[in-house]
Amino acid sequence: MRNVSLYHHLICFSLLLVTHLTSVSSWKRDEFRNCNQTPFCKRARARKPGSCPLITADVSIADGDLTAKLISKNLENPEDQSPINPLILTISVYQDGVLRLKIDEDPSFDPPKKRFEVPDVIVPEFLEKKLWLQRLSEEVIGGDSGPSSVVYLLDGYEAVLRHDPFEVFVREKGGKRVLSLNSNGLFDFEQLKVKKEGEDWEERFRGHTDTRPYGPQSISFDVSFYGADFVYGIPEHATSLALKPTSGPGVEESEPYRLFNLDVFEYLHESPFGIYGSIPVMISHGKARGTSGFFWLNAAEMQIDVLGSGWDAESGIALPSDQSRIDTLWMSEAGVIDAFFFVGPGPKDVVRQYTSVTGTPAMPQFFATAYHQCRWNYRDEEDVAQVDSKFDEYDIPYDVLWLDIEHTDGKRYFTWDRVLFPHPEEMQNKLAAKGRHMVTIVDPHIKRDESFHLHKEATQKGYYVKDATGKDYDGWCWPGSSSYPDMLNPEIRSWWADKFSLENYVGSTPSLYIWNDMNEPSVFNGPEIWLELEQGPNKQCNSGVEKKTRRPVSVFVVFMEEHEEKYVNKDSLAKVTMPRDALHYGGVEHRELHNAYGYYFHMATADGLVKREGWEGQAIRDNTAEWEHLRVSVPMILTLGLTGITFSGADVGGFFGNPEPELLVRWYQLGAYYPFFRAHAHHDTKRREPWLFG
Repeated sequence: MRNVSLYHHLICFSLLLVTHLTSVSSWKRDEFRNCNQTPFCKRARARKPGSCPLITADVSIADGDLTAKLISKNLENPEDQSPINPLILTISVYQDGVLRLKIDEDPSFDPPKKRFEVPDVIVPEFLEKKLWLQRLSEEVIGGDSGPSSVVYLLDGYEAVLRHDPFEVFVREKGGKRVLSLNSNGLFDFEQLKVKKEGEDWEERFRGHTDTRPYGPQSISFDVSFYGADFVYGIPEHATSLALKPTSGPGVEESEPYRLFNLDVFEYLHESPFGIYGSIPVMISHGKARGTSGFFWLNAAEMQIDVLGSGWDAESGIALPSDQSRIDTLWMSEAGVIDAFFFVGPGPKDVVRQYTSVTGTPAMPQFFATAYHQCRWNYRDEEDVAQVDSKFDEYDIPYDVLWLDIEHTDGKRYFTWDRVLFPHPEEMQNKLAAKGRHMVTIVDPHIKRDESFHLHKEATQKGYYVKDATGKDYDGWCWPGSSSYPDMLNPEIRSWWADKFSLENYVGSTPSLYIWNDMNEPSVFNGPEIWLELEQGPNKQCNSGVEKKTRRPVSVFVVFMEEHEEKYVNKDSLAKVTMPRDALHYGGVEHRELHNAYGYYFHMATADGLVKREGWEGQAIRDNTAEWEHLRVSVPMILTLGLTGITFSGADVGGFFGNPEPELLVRWYQLGAYYPFFRAHAHHDTKRREPWLFG
């Protein structure tokens, strides 16, 4: 899902289609980071059950919330470690059985900066549903030496804050547990630090250096789902609907499920590797208890293990033995804990409780539920007219025709190639006369060209994301040298929204809608990249890379020597993303909001299109013309639906490759039942409009 943004509640206003443009061969697993190459994941996975040293202190009720401090019971620390400062814990209760848990650093200890909390996701009406706690009761849990705190959650349900050892869980009033956090003692919260002389916090991966100016700042904890037979959710992964164990006895060597938005073409099916979108929501279900859910509002890279039965056999931790459960391990590089527990008890209840937090999706416009015809790229106005007329000639219904990046003037979005598309308004009006619509692509990267008004204005206003030194971040994408609007800033989102007006988007009409792509954000020369160089004066450069440039861009190198030219082979370039130490509005590091960048880009587009009756959608793209990709599209779309993105589909026929006729027929048969029904194809594939197959 191109960058499936992190969440969906504002996507409901615009066409946020996420299909893909790339001329590349399939991705290489070994060239992307795995858990062992990601220090925070490696540390968290190595932690032993029961290693959490924290206990709860100073519990009270304040402003309708339960508040407490988490302190270390290990009073003495090794000399080479900094003291562990107390953490602030807050538990809030909301209508309909929603428990919110927040844990952050104590501001009274003057941390070097405020940790990032993801804004503009929780809908205002949810906050109005807060139940003001008046009191708490105390109860000794099991063989604990002291009492724990208990508060009301919902008729029949209670929330428990265990003091020593620290644990939070939701239970039925009869005592049976529903959900718990830190029952296995895997909680860890790395606090921000000020670098001392001689300390080296930098991380290096394939020629890229992450400065990590505040040191390691990861968070990890275990979450247990009681009475569960299966767990679902945490899209986007090309795997089964029920999530498979990734660690434990009998589990083949596996990576955790990765949530880190990356532009990964021709992804592997049955893989926990993260692709375009990240929605950190997990739902459990079992015959013994029903359904429950957990949501972590965090936009940093996340890794999640589903732990197989017996993973903790040697831990010595005694959990309630009368309930089956599934344990999971959640690991994030940065941010805070802002977690939501949903008690269910049915699947519809959990979805209702979750969407009460983030908002419900809007119904799509009626025409959007029909068939969409797309290709990278329809060449010109004549090609558009011919494709449109053929649908009429063969009496095949369709409602929307799409134009990819080649319709623009040199990949400058909000423009038209006036040679190939000299009369865009007339072209759109001809479709509109038949009740049809057009969709054009608008990506977040802006061509760094002083003659391009959008770049000139963004530069003058200081609207771009900055690099670690404070300069406008300069990355490579389809136009070549590009910069990226800082969509975290509401002022910049408002500025971007204005660009969709009929006055500003010259050549657009009321029947034109928008496709957002490349908003991971996708950067050709960022970390986690692989490429191959071809030698020789006749080799063509990748799009946007000019000959005779001596400009090195990290490992993305194009240069000339006296007797030899080297160019990037356009078929060997992986699209990746922005450096983690890039800087956003308010001094927020990119690592902290990476998975939400596309979400804020969608918000800005939605705000612009709502004035023009916008709509939304989500496509699973960069798939391949293979039977396995047809099969895996079903659980992927179902998982999106479970986590609130209901208007979704997959590229019918597969984006890459040339489907055999039977595969294409079967894909159309299935695609007609996708909520969003669109065919799309790479420009190197054979034309595959439906009448071409007999």
